[in-house]
Amino acid sequence: MRQSIFTVAENREIAQGVYEMRLEGDSGGVTSPGQFINLKLEGFYLRRPISVCDYERDFITIIYKTVGRGTFAMTGIETGEKLDVLTGLGNGYDLSKAGKEPLLIGGGAGVPPMYALAKELLKRGLKVSVILGFNRENEIFYEKEFRDLGCEVTVTTVDGSYGVKGFVTDAMPERYSYFYTCGPAPMLRAVYGAS
Repeated sequence: MRQSIFTVAENREIAQGVYEMRLEGDSGGVTSPGQFINLKLEGFYLRRPISVCDYERDFITIIYKTVGRGTFAMTGIETGEKLDVLTGLGNGYDLSKAGKEPLLIGGGAGVPPMYALAKELLKRGLKVSVILGFNRENEIFYEKEFRDLGCEVTVTTVDGSYGVKGFVTDAMPERYSYFYTCGPAPMLRAVYGAS
């Protein structure tokens, strides 16, 4: 774990109630896809844990959904503000199990950590397929970003307003070498039951 001060380079809405924040600073504490950070917010006693979407040597990108007072307060953070951040939390994903054709499954707020994971697996020359699950079309984010990486992408919406109608399990292929997933507990149970 490493405590650092980051500068907010960008904080913008990318889907209904979903925001992307880019933080500039020492990201050396983040060493593996699937780790998370803890943000200290003014006026709040507890830090906010947010999964890392992307990282390079001098920046971290996070994506958060407004679900409570803390995340709603985050939407008002402006470019240039400084944030106290704990980085390098969590173990991340075990990349050694991926095989040649890994499947990445993200549901809603579980989509962001799949992005850094996809980048790392693609660097290793693997064929990466991604299933992104949302409730409705106006909640969809990062479909283009995953496609631009070179992933095969399937989007599901519960209400059928975009992509495959239903849950992520309705789009799971019969063949893949290993799967990685992140999302709400009911989705995780369904994915493990379907695998």
